[in-house]
Amino acid sequence: MESPRSPEAEIGHRVEDLWEVAEPQLSPSEKLNSCFEDIAVASFPRPLGSKVIEIPSNASLADTVEILSKNKILSAPIRNVDAPEDASWIDKYIGIVEFAGIAMWLLYQSEAAANGTAGSAVGSPVANLVSRLGSFTFRRTSSGRVETTTDPESDETASVGGSFFETLTSSEFYKNTKVGDISGSFRWAPFLALQTSDTFLTMLLLLSKYRMKSLPVVDIGGDKIENIITQSSVVHMLAECVGLPWFESWGTKKLSELGLPLMKPCKLVKVNEDQPVLKAFQLMREKGVGGLPVMDTSGTKAIGNISIRDVQYLLTSPNIYKDYRTITAKDFLTAVRQHLHEQHEASPLLGSVITCKGDDEIKDIILKLDSEKIHRIYVIDDKGNTEGVITLRDIISKLVHEPRHYFGDFFDGVVPLPPNSTV
Repeated sequence: MESPRSPEAEIGHRVEDLWEVAEPQLSPSEKLNSCFEDIAVASFPRPLGSKVIEIPSNASLADTVEILSKNKILSAPIRNVDAPEDASWIDKYIGIVEFAGIAMWLLYQSEAAANGTAGSAVGSPVANLVSRLGSFTFRRTSSGRVETTTDPESDETASVGGSFFETLTSSEFYKNTKVGDISGSFRWAPFLALQTSDTFLTMLLLLSKYRMKSLPVVDIGGDKIENIITQSSVVHMLAECVGLPWFESWGTKKLSELGLPLMKPCKLVKVNEDQPVLKAFQLMREKGVGGLPVMDTSGTKAIGNISIRDVQYLLTSPNIYKDYRTITAKDFLTAVRQHLHEQHEASPLLGSVITCKGDDEIKDIILKLDSEKIHRIYVIDDKGNTEGVITLRDIISKLVHEPRHYFGDFFDGVVPLPPNSTV
């Protein structure tokens, strides 16, 4: 067998060695579980030249957005500046913040101001948020997650003029609010850290079934983050394993054989090109999805994709919308693409919608997602009509399954369990 071509491929070779000695009576699925259970996350490669980006709890919302954008990351752990220098990671980190968390917190302020509980004077950024967006209704689900609801018959609450975000991001409110002040709100993830001795199986289940976007890795008793493992890095690892027998036995299966896409066409979350772009971000939040297609006027073909990461362009480049009376989904795509061209920045938004067919093999989907650096691919029929979506999480979820009682009390008080959990 040829030498591994990368650290990720080396992991694939370790799985291959374990695969060959696995109990013969095990099913292929059980064999994969067994292999991943025998590999510790300490061996997961850290990207070459990368460093863990941390955000101090006293950083402003503006500073936080700038740090995330500059480093081209969607989220980062928040370091508690009040913790002593010798504090363990349990006391040193208070959560993980995402672009979308900041945006949703701002929307929450509009609801608070509308109800007269935010203490915001007329003409303040928060009050302006209310006047431009209308009143949002927030509700807390049984799992503790906060969701927004708006009038489904009207998009007026999601319509804002292009100058609005420029006003908001230049306000003292945006510049002075500390990221630590919004701890625990909206798309904040808990600081659920893996220990270096935890297994790949634990990591894969948390990133798929338990919907974690990223997982910090720490040493027992350590005071710093050793690595951060994301869904994207796992799919890159799989792409590096193409050609290995264990991978080919799974990777040559067609999407339909694996039960993908998971969502029926009628359940696909989407937005029309002439709807306000904030409607897209509202739907992502309400439906718990990380992105959605922008459909043409016929409602059958996708002309673009908007993901939760793209909310950054509302906060980092608000000047590009200043000439729009309202920002539709199509306007948003047009303005951002032009901005990226002018800045000579590479981005998935610059390309056409990435698609596949239901009879494609899963390994081809993995290679396409990895090479394009995207988080979802849309399934189309023979006429080019969009009928489904496959995400990084969907792919990882088909690689392993959760053994009964596997996590025990691991999640107590940390994250809500999925409805079909066997814990």
